[in-house]
Amino acid sequence: MNERSLRLMLYLSAPHPCSYLAEQEAQSLFADPQGPMDTRIYSQLVDRGFRRSGRLVYQPHCPACEQCRSARVPVADFQPRRRHRRTLRTNCDLRIVPVPPGFREEHFALYQRYTRTRHAGGPMAESSPQEYMDFLVANWCTTDFLEIRLGKRLLGVAITDRLSDGLSAVYTFFDPDQAGRSLGTWAILAQIERARELGLSWLYLGYWIRDCEKMRYKTGFRPIELYDGQEWHRFEAGETVEL
Repeated sequence: MNERSLRLMLYLSAPHPCSYLAEQEAQSLFADPQGPMDTRIYSQLVDRGFRRSGRLVYQPHCPACEQCRSARVPVADFQPRRRHRRTLRTNCDLRIVPVPPGFREEHFALYQRYTRTRHAGGPMAESSPQEYMDFLVANWCTTDFLEIRLGKRLLGVAITDRLSDGLSAVYTFFDPDQAGRSLGTWAILAQIERARELGLSWLYLGYWIRDCEKMRYKTGFRPIELYDGQEWHRFEAGETVEL
């Protein structure tokens, strides 16, 4: 792949149950974890529909399904909708505090509360500190932990990678008792603004999955671009996503 004729080995995982669509079997294509990786290579892969989980850079590669579409927001053109403006007003008392990646007891305690509420019974809900860090950071990329604070109180953390031309929203966790604030939506809006301030073009949101309700919210941010495996397709406000 590439700008400089880099050859990168890719591997296909064994089939496993899909995390998003019931009764579906999934497979992932992932970059050789022992191969070269840095911000430049990672950025090129993200531009081709890949994503990071810990040190692994992967994309879904399921023979019987093509619903996972990488999504990104062109931050210069993004226009908040009515519900976004309402979320911004509701959370005008919050602030973002960027901190370097690293283990912090305050973060981990909030992560445990969040995963035990959102992923009860799953492996994430019982992560050890080492598993938590292995999931969120990689030693070859630049990552910010964006703290969401109300005064001194921690309400959430958005883990964000810096790419050559954008930011990638890796994972966000927040206080499950603050449902009325729509902190997940607010975190995306804050990351769009941060990308804008940094002079970057995109905020990558991970995968939009048509038949997975918890992933469909991503096309609420317009304009939105979705990757079909070959090229990006742009959808403006009011347009129906058909891909």
